[in-house]
Order: sequence, then structure tokens, then C-alpha cells
Amino acid sequence: MATAVTLEKCGHNKGYKGLDNCRFCPGSQCCVEDGPESIDSIIDMDAVCKRVTTLGLDVSVTISQDAGRYLCDFTYYTSLYQSHGRSAFVHVPPLGKPYNADQLGRALRAIIEEMLDVLEQSEGKINCRHKH
Repeated sequence: MATAVTLEKCGHNKGYKGLDNCRFCPGSQCCVEDGPESIDSIIDMDAVCKRVTTLGLDVSVTISQDAGRYLCDFTYYTSLYQSHGRSAFVHVPPLGKPYNADQLGRALRAIIEEMLDVLEQSEGKINCRHKH
């Protein structure tokens, strides 16, 4: 169980073998047939993590490159695929383990603000990376 707020950098297409709560698992064990193996978010999560950490919010913020090949990773990959990388996924620990709602709320607000700022600063780069 996570004890830090975790920014996911990418989603993965293959390797889904566990059943979800409705006892479903894709027969192909992947999100999108013939989709890329993984898709990175266009948001620079390393920069977001560094910037939020310097704010001194007393909440640990980390980076991950594997959301777990379950519902979170499946949802993130599908979102990244449909949005051409314009998506984010943040894992949050359960309330009280170790952060209260106020702490998590401040941290998530700061993360969202930093993500938007990072996107705004790199808008020209992002627009150049995609076909129009």
C-alpha cells in the first residue's frame, strides 16, 4: 500500500492477467490491440515532483513508471492512448495512512497547479511533437 503521493509517468499496454472486481480480464491481456507497448505522459512528472517537493507541504511525492498492470494502469494507458499523451494519473494513499484529507488536498492542488504550469511552459514543444 502506497504511503506517498505517486505521479505515474507512463501506462503499459500488455501484461494484464488479473481479474478486476467484476471478474473481467481482457482475453488479449492488453488494453489496445496493436497499440504501443507503453505511452508516456507529455507532462514532465520529474519536474512536477521536484517543484512540489520544494514547497514543503509535508507530503511525500514520488515518481513511478509502473502503475501495476491492473485497473489503474489499464485506465491510465487507455487515457494516454485516446488523448495522445495528454493525461495524468496520481496514486494517493488512503486517508490517514499517513496523511489526512487537508494534507492530501493541499498536495493534490499543488500537483495540479504545477502540472498546468509545466504544460504551459512547454506548450510550444508539445505542439511540435504531434501531427496536425
